[in-house]
Amino acid sequence: MTPPAPLSYDERLTAPRTWWLIAVAAGFAMALIVLPYGGLAALGGFAVGTLIACTWVSGQGSSRIRVTSGLLVADEARIPLGALGRVHVLEAEEARAWRTYKADLRAHMLMRSYITGAVRIENTDPADPTPYVYLSTRTPQVLAEALDLLGHPRAGRPATAGVR
Repeated sequence: MTPPAPLSYDERLTAPRTWWLIAVAAGFAMALIVLPYGGLAALGGFAVGTLIACTWVSGQGSSRIRVTSGLLVADEARIPLGALGRVHVLEAEEARAWRTYKADLRAHMLMRSYITGAVRIENTDPADPTPYVYLSTRTPQVLAEALDLLGHPRAGRPATAGVR
C-alpha cells in the first residue's frame, strides 16, 4: 500500500460568521410565524427554522480545494495537474468579471460570492471541452504557487501570471 501524497495546498471555503447570525434570525422569524399556535409551537418553529437555515449555511461552507502531487481537488472535481495550463491570479474586480460577464458556460466554476479573490486555470486537455477552471479562494497567490510547484514540468509551461 502506497502512502498518500502530501498536501501542498488545502483550503476550506467556509461561510462568513454573519451568515450564522442570519440563520438564527431565520429561526426566530419562523418562531414568530407559528407564535399564534402557542409557545411550544414557537419553540419548535425556532428549532426547525434554525436547523434548516444552519444546514444551508453549513452546505455553503463545505467546499474544499486541495492540491496534491499530480491532482487538483476542488469539491467533487479531481483534475490531473498535467491537464492544467497557465494559472491566472484574479483580484476582486477581475474575479467578479470572470464570475459574471466574462464567464464561459462550459467552464468548471467553484465560486463563492463572499470570497473576493480567485484563480483561473486554463485547461490544456484537448479531449475536455472545459476551457478553464475558476476557483474562489482567499489566498489566490498561494494556490497559484502550489499549482506551479507541483505541476508537471512541460516545455513552455508559462509562469504564474497576474491578471488585472
